[in-house]
Amino acid sequence: MSLTLHSYWRATAPYRVRIGLNLKGLDYGYVGVNLLKGEQHAADYVTKRNRQHLTPALETDGHVLVQSLAILEWLEETHPQPALLPTDAFDRATVRAMAAIVACDIHPLNNMRIQKALEQFGVDEAGRLEWSQRWIVDGFSALEPMVARHGKGFAFGDAPTLADCCLVPQVYSAQRYKVDLTPFPAIAAAAAHAGEHPAFAAAHPDRQPDAVHA
Repeated sequence: MSLTLHSYWRATAPYRVRIGLNLKGLDYGYVGVNLLKGEQHAADYVTKRNRQHLTPALETDGHVLVQSLAILEWLEETHPQPALLPTDAFDRATVRAMAAIVACDIHPLNNMRIQKALEQFGVDEAGRLEWSQRWIVDGFSALEPMVARHGKGFAFGDAPTLADCCLVPQVYSAQRYKVDLTPFPAIAAAAAHAGEHPAFAAAHPDRQPDAVHA
């Protein structure tokens, strides 16, 4: 099975997928898509890889998969070990809920196209930062007690799950947006612990081939 990930180094959605691929121990090719230069709008990319003009896109054996959660679920179904979901149905639902808080409720309000739209509507830089911080804090406020209750090193239990694949990139984003993580000690601890895992470390934005270092 050949795998090629179309990714932007700093974007959190492909960051999730990189973590998942690494946790599954899968080798994959990497194609950088520079969102700042608008490469996601190129006709070839849109028609062949992602109709939403977004990353990630994962090419495999003649198929192209999009949407990070769908890709992670596909990885879980096609490469079940090591598992990213618990065996108990209620626990699986909890992990999926934790992942969804990040991927469905926090991130969509803070990604680059929303930032650009806010700018077009006349919101200044300070206002855009406040907007981003508001929704990250809102989501983390719901997620914190879940991690505190269920986490045993990682976000849920003592091994990486789908929740960690989403949480770690979102904490990275929160730090970029200067969110104070002091009110979220369980989240901060889980992200720090996961960050020491080789699969997470290798997926970090700064270690990607298209990374831009200041």
